[in-house]
Amino acid sequence: MQQSSPVSPLTPDDSAVGTPPPVAPKVLQDLLARADVQINGTRPWDIQVHDRHMYDRVFASWSLGLGESYMDGEWDCDELDELFTRLLRADIESAALGLARVKLIAEHLRHKLFNLQSKHRAFEVGKQHYDAGNDVFEAMLDSRMIYSCAYWEHARTLEEAQLAKLDMICRKLQLKEGETLLDIGCGWGGLAKFAAERYGVKVTGVTVSKEQLALAQERVKGLPVELLLQDYRDLQGSFDKVVSVGMFEHVGPKNYDTYFTHVQRLMAPGGVFLLHTIGIASTSQSTDPWIDRYVFPNGKLPSAREIATAVEGRFIIEDWHNFGADYDRTLMAWWENFERAWPELEPRYGPRFYRMWKYYLMCCAGFFRSREGQLWQVMLTHPQRQDTYRSLR
Repeated sequence: MQQSSPVSPLTPDDSAVGTPPPVAPKVLQDLLARADVQINGTRPWDIQVHDRHMYDRVFASWSLGLGESYMDGEWDCDELDELFTRLLRADIESAALGLARVKLIAEHLRHKLFNLQSKHRAFEVGKQHYDAGNDVFEAMLDSRMIYSCAYWEHARTLEEAQLAKLDMICRKLQLKEGETLLDIGCGWGGLAKFAAERYGVKVTGVTVSKEQLALAQERVKGLPVELLLQDYRDLQGSFDKVVSVGMFEHVGPKNYDTYFTHVQRLMAPGGVFLLHTIGIASTSQSTDPWIDRYVFPNGKLPSAREIATAVEGRFIIEDWHNFGADYDRTLMAWWENFERAWPELEPRYGPRFYRMWKYYLMCCAGFFRSREGQLWQVMLTHPQRQDTYRSLR
């Protein structure tokens, strides 16, 4: 991850103190008014502009410019999460103007024409995001390092909510002692470790992150767990149950058929497959360019229609559980942990990383709070399965 710039962008330039804030272009004021957001207003979700260069960057590249301008300290907002909630509910992106509109169209075409999640690209997200530094994730996540939406129905803390999610996954999978479980996108091995310890299953997990793999292998020592640095398309064997948590977002529409074909091939006819993924409320051909550049390169969120189309003929949909609202709370808990740990992390990462990470977590919280973002657990069974599947919560 790129280190900080020599000048701290955490606060506006001291030379600007006492000078009037830059006047916002009327067209931008009118656009933001649709979301009840003001520039240099007094409410916590209003944008405070320190440098008028911010306007040029927004008009030139829209959300990418907005995010990069924030990273460089050209504007601030007391409640970024609420700002993004309002912008998303008002669908501000549809009002993009000029060159920004051209770039958005180009982004749509890039995802439509090219396979951004091909095999040779599969490890890019591991290198950029998951290899950012285990210390960041250890500080931010729960003790098991579960980097996906927690389940808060009866939980009071992040630790309790992630434990509830892991146990719900294992119960939905109907794991039995001695069974084999394939974990596609195993992260730091939290689910694999939990399933092996609590349910007595033998787990095979794959990840595209070297940093994740190294720490995960330490965490599962002594357990019947094998973790591999491998693309899911290279997997061989047969497994009683299959699970994938927070990985499908990196598969890409051009690979959905391939993905589900491989899972069907790897799963025993009587098996169960749990797909845990972020989804979007309506189908889109692209992803946010700032997220694509700085957080999850080549990622693409699926819609319900895209999943259902790819699954048809390969699996039976037994249950579709949506608890997207819980991701908002999960992200805010991660932010609290990250901010608390920042004094220890700052010497290694610097202020620009801090602003990038805050922007990432807050815009994602707004994404789920606005209901544009969903979190699905889809239960799928092989067409040849004879036993009745009854889902649970």
